[in-house]
Amino acid sequence: MPFVDIHSSDDFVSIYYTTNSFSGNVGGFNPQKPTVCILHPTFLDSSWLYPQFSDPRLDSEFNLIAFDMRVCGKSECRSSGRHDSWVEAADLALCAQNLRLSSFHILAMESNAINCALRFTALFPEMCLSLALCNVPAPTEDIWVYTAYDELIQTWCFAEDLESYEHVAMESVKLTFGSNISSELRDDLIAYWEMTMHPGKRCRILEQANVAINRSPIPSEACSNITQPVLIIQGDAKEACSREYAEKMAQDLKGIIYSVKGGGGYLSIIEGTASILNQVYVKFVTRLPHARSDPAASSISVEERMQEALVKLEQLTGDANLRLRDPLSPLSFCCLSKEIIDQQAEQLELFRKGQTLAFVPLAPTGRPIRRYSERPRDD
Repeated sequence: MPFVDIHSSDDFVSIYYTTNSFSGNVGGFNPQKPTVCILHPTFLDSSWLYPQFSDPRLDSEFNLIAFDMRVCGKSECRSSGRHDSWVEAADLALCAQNLRLSSFHILAMESNAINCALRFTALFPEMCLSLALCNVPAPTEDIWVYTAYDELIQTWCFAEDLESYEHVAMESVKLTFGSNISSELRDDLIAYWEMTMHPGKRCRILEQANVAINRSPIPSEACSNITQPVLIIQGDAKEACSREYAEKMAQDLKGIIYSVKGGGGYLSIIEGTASILNQVYVKFVTRLPHARSDPAASSISVEERMQEALVKLEQLTGDANLRLRDPLSPLSFCCLSKEIIDQQAEQLELFRKGQTLAFVPLAPTGRPIRRYSERPRDD
């Protein structure tokens, strides 16, 4: 399986990626086609991008690549309280440079992916050809969403039996997807979470949730540095992603908005809205100047380019110590306050206790014990 290993003095991360090439890696890319990097939705991984990878409108016209974020899917990393969207942007930049990717289009799905894409484009503008953002979130999490996430994560990570886990998983489906979801997709989601996000992996769950709920607004200066064409695709039925956030983002980035009527959360996965999203995105990209995907050749080293990004981040945030950090460590790009870093590190230490003995809702075969729809029901 293709991975990109990133080593540094204070961090190690192995990022999994997948492509639509026959060989499954970037060596099989057609240099005559543009490349699209798709960033997966929050609490899922690149395997949930099958509606895009299997769509001939995308598969036949573009080289497609998707990375699992550092605490998602098949990627592995050391747990850290210094994990935010700037760190994920640095992960993406190091992966792109190590794979020698040419400039690519970015299609970002939901909260964490969008925040990563914006920060990546602000720091590495030459690597991004265009931005498409699906369901722009609030700059900071609304208090009711923060409270709901906090309660769900606590219950999710410390569930002690199958019924408790299934209950909190169903509540999570309602929060993220809404109530109008097919029973088949609901069962698939809960089965996926049972295998990849059970209490035995609760530090990964917490770290991923912290990126979402402890986020801060991207600096206005960073938005002014983003000059690429921008498309915002917004579902009009998702309460946590009000259209006003999309309109503000479109104004800041001089982008355009396409509203998906009746579209709720996770537009890229629901069958009907996924097809609309793919169609709108293909029309958007094909109207832009054609770009080839020849392997990138840089006149400076990866370390020098990452050092330049740290200097730019210092200018955007006003933190005079950023340029002194290790440029090859993604954690050097963390912009969280010391208070939040200490709080997240303390939470991770608390969640780590007893993690190896925590309840795992799987059969000895490693598969879910049952489908959610097959659970026994009381009269």
